[in-house]
Amino acid sequence: MSREAAGAFDRFCVFFVIELATRRVQIAGTTTSPNEAWMMQIGRNITDPFDGSLAKTRFLILDRDTKFSLAFRVLLKDAGAKVVRLPYRSPNLNAYAERLVRSIKEECLGRMIFFGERSTSCTP
Repeated sequence: MSREAAGAFDRFCVFFVIELATRRVQIAGTTTSPNEAWMMQIGRNITDPFDGSLAKTRFLILDRDTKFSLAFRVLLKDAGAKVVRLPYRSPNLNAYAERLVRSIKEECLGRMIFFGERSTSCTP
């Protein structure tokens, strides 16, 4: 039986960057299986000197998720961003990111079910 027939849902991980001064959110990437190779590519993308989200950023606040590996943090540091890691179990210190995730879950994902990749596309 296929996954679609079994009624399985995919879980997507979204890497986003919030500029705290303006509250501007940039989606850096989405995947169903975040691994170190994907995270390293995201790191290269966001630290790109021309198009990267962190091109003019001095600090990047990260939680303690294991996806933010040492290699990923070194990549960011080498690009000139100072990585600030939050203490364990401190969601209030990253309140803007936590609120964004909560809003998307409650206001969007809780009310929609997408059937296939074409249903999320804006083009016909």
